[in-house]
Amino acid sequence: MIVLDAYAVIAFLKGEAAAGQVAQLLAGEEETTLTALGVAEVVDHLVRLVGAEEDDAVLDVAQLALDSPSPVDASLGVRAGLLRARHYHRKNRAVSLADCVAAETARRPGWSLATADPHLLDLCRDEGIVSIPLPDSSGQTRPP
Repeated sequence: MIVLDAYAVIAFLKGEAAAGQVAQLLAGEEETTLTALGVAEVVDHLVRLVGAEEDDAVLDVAQLALDSPSPVDASLGVRAGLLRARHYHRKNRAVSLADCVAAETARRPGWSLATADPHLLDLCRDEGIVSIPLPDSSGQTRPP
């Protein structure tokens, strides 16, 4: 299973540099998912920042045919909170709680997290979470 972070989905929907690689992940043999918080981030971004109509933003996410997101239960919330507490730094590693939920979701054996976020990639490396580096907005891909 590949967990996409919100950036990956937004990049795909907006045709940004990572869109091609995300399209390959979506079309590949391995199942892909987005956490419930990732869904919230994508819809918020599309409506608030891009100016999409609410129904269109929801439809855009639904049409990706991603696997149902993992529920954010208390156990996942605790693990994500502890992960952020261990790694967050306002300048050197500004990972959000949504990033940490995605990372903890991908921590399972055989799962990976696809992201272009350098702070999240560093966190995954330090925690032993398998990651798939995506190109950032400028087209640069950071090594895992």
